[in-house]
Amino acid sequence: MTPLADSIRTIPDYPKPGVMFRDITTLLGDARAFRRAVDELVQPWSGAKIDKVAGMEARGFILGGAVAHQLSAGFVPIRKKGKLPHAKVSIAYSLEYGVDEMEMHEDAVAAGERVILVDDLIATGGTAEGAVKLLRKLGAEIAAACFVIDLPELGGADRLRALGVPVRTLVTFAGH
Repeated sequence: MTPLADSIRTIPDYPKPGVMFRDITTLLGDARAFRRAVDELVQPWSGAKIDKVAGMEARGFILGGAVAHQLSAGFVPIRKKGKLPHAKVSIAYSLEYGVDEMEMHEDAVAAGERVILVDDLIATGGTAEGAVKLLRKLGAEIAAACFVIDLPELGGADRLRALGVPVRTLVTFAGH
């Protein structure tokens, strides 16, 4: 079986010099690799009680929707500020280059619901940490955070573990 890493395109010097951008659109376009990635993200929670899967904009929507379907769970989109039409809760979070905000509908999760957070990549962990805090603000229990790609040198997965969130990643790339 071909390693999942082989289905991920690397684009050097994007979006700035020195960065190796890990592009999962090639994985998404390969039916077998996409199916395998979703199956591997789901596997530890198959048969467990998971109420919702939360996906971060935008690739987290694609992966999270597929994971939610496989787990027979609801899906919660976590969006950039100003994109949701109904009553919402928001949180500011740190990026490598500043601060941003993300939002979700205030009725998207209920207190005590078990939620898995899904995105394509964990780097510094600022966005994922913000999403965890946002979900917890509504009383969700974070069962895990799942990512296709981990860039461990940037410390994001460890940042989530320090918050008591189990982290699952499928592919590790050295550097960034």
